[in-house]
Amino acid sequence: MAHTLGVKNTLKKNTMLIALVVVMFLFQFLIVSFNKGSLFNPANISNIISQNAYVVILASGMLLCILTGGNIDLSVGSIVSLVGAIAGTMIVTMGMNIYVGMAIALLCGIAIGAWQGFWIAYIRIPPFIVTLAGMLLWRGLAMTILNGLTISPFPDNYLKYFTSYLPGDANATTIFNITMIVSFVVCGLFIVLQILDRITKKKKGYDVEPMVFMIIKVVIISVVVLLIGWFLAQHKGIPVVLILLTVIVLVYSYFTKKTVPGRHLYALGGNEKAAKLSGIDTNKVLFFAYTNMGFLSAVAALASIARFNSAFPAAGTNYELDAIGSCFIGGASAYGGTGTVGGAIVGAIFMGVLNNGMSILGIDANWQKSVKGIVLLAAVIFDILSKKRAKAK
Repeated sequence: MAHTLGVKNTLKKNTMLIALVVVMFLFQFLIVSFNKGSLFNPANISNIISQNAYVVILASGMLLCILTGGNIDLSVGSIVSLVGAIAGTMIVTMGMNIYVGMAIALLCGIAIGAWQGFWIAYIRIPPFIVTLAGMLLWRGLAMTILNGLTISPFPDNYLKYFTSYLPGDANATTIFNITMIVSFVVCGLFIVLQILDRITKKKKGYDVEPMVFMIIKVVIISVVVLLIGWFLAQHKGIPVVLILLTVIVLVYSYFTKKTVPGRHLYALGGNEKAAKLSGIDTNKVLFFAYTNMGFLSAVAALASIARFNSAFPAAGTNYELDAIGSCFIGGASAYGGTGTVGGAIVGAIFMGVLNNGMSILGIDANWQKSVKGIVLLAAVIFDILSKKRAKAK
């Protein structure tokens, strides 16, 4: 009985991961059947990472907003556009030092996030209203700064931080060997961390998953990492932006799981009154979530303008929808208090695979939006029905 319950819990926790694998193989089958190439082409795997970097960055921040009570930030796409316009003006038009320009751009993102966070956390204007106003305000300022024009190209010493590959200019054999060595090192570190985490939980008396499930999980994730490494090794190596994404995901995963301020986000989303009575400064937690969202929007802006090698008025359009969709598809609750960074990343990859697979198949852009809408609705329906079943029990 306990074994069956363990299997059910494991499957429930990894529902979207299983769905992602199924969708990837389904697209691969369809793409090969229609002679459109392959979803698992090395160059395509690298493109999926580069094209969806902004989704991963924004979803990591959006999750923190959603955890506070199902709140969202509708302004992130407009912040990306505005910060991109500011960075383009400073770095390209004014010829400013790229490091100074990047630092100012990040500070602008933090200031915008703090501005919105103040109205939301301390004046208690609903986040939907504040960020909707921000969506219009920041987009308008971006268009004013750019005057409807596109700023390009960016200097190579800026682009290399987001669009280059490691180990750089080397022969195919060196690229393959170094990429695979890095992949094996990553797998080794992951296995060690999983073992240490299990030991720590056991010492503290926490419930741990059965050993067989842990081994299966470790093996599957290690195989996936090695496969991705193998694909990247056959292309140009490790995209530098993937290193940035890895750092962001690890930092925010650790923050939400292992730190007191991170757990305060879950407490606020679970029951704000109870959180206040337990001594948590809920205003401060809410302010942090939106200030942090502004910061990550600025990071996404720097990555986006490098990918397009330009800053233009329409940049960031619908980015907020991709970020919100990724979080909900990845298991975040529409009511707050539930969700993980890992889940949001799975959701982001799911959205990326959907976009990429449908584009390769030549599906009309309007139908692509329809499919994404259905997937998002299905994810939220699944979340609500699961909660109702849990309450019924």
